Amino acid sequence: MYVKLSIPEKLKDLRVERRLTLEQLAAETGFSKSALGKYETDDYKDISPFAIATLADFYGVSTDYLMGRTETKNHPNTALHELHLSDDMIDVLKSGKLNNRLLCEMVTHENFRRFLVDAEIYIDRIADMRINDMNVMLDMVRLQAMEQQGAADSDLYMRTLELAQVQPEGYFAPVISGDLITILNDIREAHKKDTTTADEDSAAAEVARSLKEAMDFEGSPQEKRIRGYLTTLGIDYDTLTKEEFVTLIGILKKSKKLQDRQGSQRGKASPQITHGKGKRKRK
Repeated sequence: MYVKLSIPEKLKDLRVERRLTLEQLAAETGFSKSALGKYETDDYKDISPFAIATLADFYGVSTDYLMGRTETKNHPNTALHELHLSDDMIDVLKSGKLNNRLLCEMVTHENFRRFLVDAEIYIDRIADMRINDMNVMLDMVRLQAMEQQGAADSDLYMRTLELAQVQPEGYFAPVISGDLITILNDIREAHKKDTTTADEDSAAAEVARSLKEAMDFEGSPQEKRIRGYLTTLGIDYDTLTKEEFVTLIGILKKSKKLQDRQGSQRGKASPQITHGKGKRKRK
């Protein structure tokens, strides 16, 4: 995700927040639909000061926000002391070393308040007393049962009572991590279509999948090797015309790798390479 929103991203987000189509926005502002569409694309050229001012007034934001001079949309004049931030926090936010946009999305997520509450409970040891009380009760039951029944520590039920005791660290680790993962997964999904988001399948994974399909093809070893070579180049063997196939075979015959493989099979019948007659192995 971008550290800062670009002008096109801000304009599109503002329009989507208002649930307006480009046609509706054009009717409201007097700009043409095509011009407004260009303003929201990454290949836009220049937006006139008049357009910036008009759109800022329409959306109720400052021109500084649209131009990227500030990321504050609705509170341009908020005093710093009203934010109740420590000096260290202000220094960190001003340093540019953090992705402040990501931090803002995390903090404004609907589950962030619960994450902070759970963290506060853990840090201030608010629930530790209750957990420790439960552990003491379980241990008392276990010791009484051992004394009355003469059971050993290794007895199934005695061991169960022992393992049922919970340490605060072990209890809160999955709780807090679960809160955080929920927030991050929602943000991750929201930015799934960003231009800076990596594709779900990497290029290496795609090549590996194509190579497997080439190796699963029922044909001669030479034909499999040819399919493998073409796959690494991003060429679909099955789309070749007969003319292209003949030309390709003529070129690949000059390959030292193919010649080495053929040489290692000297004395054996050379398999015939045919085009378009092989079959994939059934899975």
